[in-house]
Amino acid sequence: MSRLFVRKPLGQLLSEATESEKGLKRTLTAGSLVALGIGAIIGAGLFVRTAAAAGAHAGPAVTLSFIIAAIGCALAGLCYAEFASMIPIAGSAYTYSYATLGELVAWIIGWDLVLEYALGAATVSIGWSQYLNNLLNTLFHVTIPFEWSHSPFQVSDAGVHGIVNLPAIFILFLLTLLLIKGTQESALVNTIIVIIKVAIVLLFIALGWQFINPANHTPYIIPADAGVVHLNDGTSVDYSLTRNHGWIGVLAGAGVVFFAFIGFDAVSTAAQETKNPKKAMPIGILVSLAICTVLYILFSHVMTGVAPYKDFLKEGAEASVAYVINTYMPGYGWLSLFITIAILAGFSSVILVMLLGQTRVFYSMSNDGLVPPVFSKLHPKHRTPYKSQWMFFFFTALFAGFIPDHIVGDMTSIGTLFAFVLVCVGVMVMRKTNPEVPRPFKTPLVPFVPIAGALVCLAMIAGLGPGNWTRLIIWLAIGFVIYFGYSVKHSKARKYHEQNKQ
Repeated sequence: MSRLFVRKPLGQLLSEATESEKGLKRTLTAGSLVALGIGAIIGAGLFVRTAAAAGAHAGPAVTLSFIIAAIGCALAGLCYAEFASMIPIAGSAYTYSYATLGELVAWIIGWDLVLEYALGAATVSIGWSQYLNNLLNTLFHVTIPFEWSHSPFQVSDAGVHGIVNLPAIFILFLLTLLLIKGTQESALVNTIIVIIKVAIVLLFIALGWQFINPANHTPYIIPADAGVVHLNDGTSVDYSLTRNHGWIGVLAGAGVVFFAFIGFDAVSTAAQETKNPKKAMPIGILVSLAICTVLYILFSHVMTGVAPYKDFLKEGAEASVAYVINTYMPGYGWLSLFITIAILAGFSSVILVMLLGQTRVFYSMSNDGLVPPVFSKLHPKHRTPYKSQWMFFFFTALFAGFIPDHIVGDMTSIGTLFAFVLVCVGVMVMRKTNPEVPRPFKTPLVPFVPIAGALVCLAMIAGLGPGNWTRLIIWLAIGFVIYFGYSVKHSKARKYHEQNKQ
């Protein structure tokens, strides 16, 4: 059993970081981390998943769903901050869990990060496709045919079956080429994108507030026995047969909109470049979460106030923000156009970061011997893991092209939530097994905070329903087959441990 939890020596990890990254300069302040967090958090989740959660689960109470998701992220963020200060190097939860919790836990987290990054990129690319269609319709009065912009599991109101989502695959292909060539966004471009994202949210809140219809917020929580709901197109949906509502719906909505918070853990990976991680880490994580949570609550309040939540089941399900403006905010067509263009740019940057993050995680796992060497094979000219990029392009394209966004998005959320649970548990384990390791920042109120963080995340997992639980179990089962079939035989840490025992 001890072999399953063999740890990568902390000294070796720090040495590798120093050699490979030349000792990154500690230049980031708490303010820098807050900006980084806001830029990483605000993305597709807000502009796509808000409507999905409101229409299918929470109704106007999606604002409460955002609060629940934010609490879970804040508690998990405190645990991330402790790990990041203990091992202040660039990397993900996989990297420092390998040094603290052991190989098996590191594998589980690394495998789960595929759900966060690869399937997250797939989800965002599907949203990108929806907004591209909206832009083409606004500017040129043409749209990509339904069958070529939707998965085979989707059917239009006219009875047209989807075949493949080509725009989603196209943007993944384009960004994969950029990553293989080593193209990186400059600090200026990143700053501009962050400003645009925040401006979109603030503009919609400020201009949309005057169009709020109080009747759309009544009832605030969809009744648990909502029954048959009549839609604007004359059709109806039996909520009691297809969806959970009441407070269960609010919790389910939290699991859905949790996608909107994915990315805050990017703050914790910048510990090695932070001047004072003991103080700056918790400030960067918690303040960026607080700012985004306030914006999210106001945004969703306006969105469900301007348009009835029932609209988000059909007409407003795709490119929901543009739909709300065009349908319920006359005279603001320019805002719809601006938002659509800005969202496309913002989505592209998020996809780029997710694809980059995915290959970096597997690059580390490959160097550790847990996945085949092909994932760490560098391009002879560009020095990028080009084979890994191509492999993940095909993997991500399968989901983006052939699976509906609500399934892919929920898989992303449940995988990330599970990784957060492990991080929360890991803090408590480390306090018992390695109390001597220096902790510049300590998670407060242990074990209350990590236990509460794990429970809130587990509650959101529970709210996502049996279908998503099954997919997570299947995904983990596939991971265990690979781990016990390949990784245990090629693990460098395991070989190092066995050699030192002899």
